[in-house]
Amino acid sequence: MKFKVGLAQVYPHLGDVEYNLKIYETQAATAVEQGVSLLVFPELSLTGYTLRDMVPVVSQRFDEPAFERLLHLSHQIAMVVGFIEESSDYQFYNAAVFIHDGKILHLHRKIYLPTYGMFDEQRYMATGNRIRAFDTPWGRMAMLICEDMWHPSVPYIAALDGAQFLIAISSSPSRGMEGGEKLYGTQAWERMNRVYAQSFCQYIIYVNRVGYEDGICFWGGSEILNPEAECVAKAPYFEPDLQVVELDTERIRRSRIFSPLLRDERPELTLRELQRICHERYD
Repeated sequence: MKFKVGLAQVYPHLGDVEYNLKIYETQAATAVEQGVSLLVFPELSLTGYTLRDMVPVVSQRFDEPAFERLLHLSHQIAMVVGFIEESSDYQFYNAAVFIHDGKILHLHRKIYLPTYGMFDEQRYMATGNRIRAFDTPWGRMAMLICEDMWHPSVPYIAALDGAQFLIAISSSPSRGMEGGEKLYGTQAWERMNRVYAQSFCQYIIYVNRVGYEDGICFWGGSEILNPEAECVAKAPYFEPDLQVVELDTERIRRSRIFSPLLRDERPELTLRELQRICHERYD
């Protein structure tokens, strides 16, 4: 099966949900004209990233007008939305939701909330506790949010749950140089994406934001890696962009025949050894 994916590398405004909704609507209209089936937006692109005490102010429930506009829009094009979710018990989550045909197909709540260096997420938000792949009209997918990807167990579990496409959305800031032309974070992300694509024989759909917030610069560089870890779409660094590329599920089949790593995985062994380590370390 072939279908088109759009990478919406946008510059959201901090705390301005209405402005950011208009970005979503504009990007969706352009993507529909190009025949895109799935449009992926960055982490917290509906609200901005460095929210701090604004988290409860910009949070969204699924029955609120802003989200109803997005659900209506999803009749035209499937979307991955990055936002602050307010749960029924008044918890706030850094979340990603996959919407299609006016329905929510899947919700992922960020599991690893960085609270080090310039990051302060866990002070303001609750942590997710589930990793799930889910079925879509174009194949089985999983969604992770930024720091989740830096913990190899999370993409591993998603792959074991059958994910053929791993969608990773982020608000990755510019941090440090590594002796070359690229930032440290840029190089690290590009290496990780290639490792996960090749190790699990899956497409990696990575979408990062651009722009400035509170003195922080976000570097963009959104990309798609095919199951052979070849880059098939690459957005520019530091500039808003919409990348559109056609993906083919046959590439996944060929890659997994040639390199049956997932077939040969032994999750029962992994589980047994993890239980041993937890018992020795924490009991």
